[in-house]
Amino acid sequence: MNQEITLELPNAISLQIKREDLIHPFVSGNKFRKLKYNLAQAGKENHDTLLTFGGAFSNHISAAAYAGYESGFKTIGIIRGDELADKISDNPTLNFAQSCGMQLEFVSREEYRTKIEDQFIERLKSKFGDFFLIPEGGTNELAIRGCEEILTEDDAKFDYICCAVGTGGTISGIINSALPHQKVLGFPALKGDFLKEEIRNFVKNSNWQLITDYHFGGYGKITEELVQFINNFYIQTQVPLDPIYTAKMVFGVMDMIEKNYFPSGSKILLIHTGGIQGIKGMNMKLIKKQLPIIAINV
Repeated sequence: MNQEITLELPNAISLQIKREDLIHPFVSGNKFRKLKYNLAQAGKENHDTLLTFGGAFSNHISAAAYAGYESGFKTIGIIRGDELADKISDNPTLNFAQSCGMQLEFVSREEYRTKIEDQFIERLKSKFGDFFLIPEGGTNELAIRGCEEILTEDDAKFDYICCAVGTGGTISGIINSALPHQKVLGFPALKGDFLKEEIRNFVKNSNWQLITDYHFGGYGKITEELVQFINNFYIQTQVPLDPIYTAKMVFGVMDMIEKNYFPSGSKILLIHTGGIQGIKGMNMKLIKKQLPIIAINV
């Protein structure tokens, strides 16, 4: 569903947001898209267990746990940070994942960095037996196939498609399905330009660009300015934005509109990739730092 953003914008620019966050109450946005064909493939290969990776407040861990529960799979989550093992009840994401039946395995941050190495995967197989492996963030060829379904025929009218970028899977699917006249703009939630190579592995088209100026300090970082933007945007539009991904992208687009980046009359589509569950965890961090919180009930 596309929702018109009825704000006063200069240069006759029109703005809509694709509400992927409303696809499913617990497996929303790009996580629904990424898991769709992974779960189908796991079933086709007769697996009964899914294993994946994530951090303390991972949207992917939360979504994979519920999707597995809903589809009849056992789920195992390899969680970054062994210091979290005795803090599950204090963490809304991990507590939810465990309530969905996910078995949580905590590893040190050092060990977590080896998660794609064969030796580490073999150790997991020795411990847990056979499983269907889904990468951190869910990004693989099957995930990109799912993300290619985000854009529809009705979206052909847009000149620019904008989305947040984490592991690069979502934007890769969008690039593959975008039309030749459309420019895809990705807003990385992480510092740096390194994601370009990851994305190039999955796409053939060149109608895309990464805008790297709106990470607000890096992954999981947030400022009072961004919190205020999220709260004001919700008051004005009734659209909740997650602080890790979509909020940074929307902030960036609004700033670029003010700076006349987009030609007059441009039609812009924002992709809401979900992740609203992360607001609870972010507010916990903000309260500890005695900063204003995100005033959206989730």
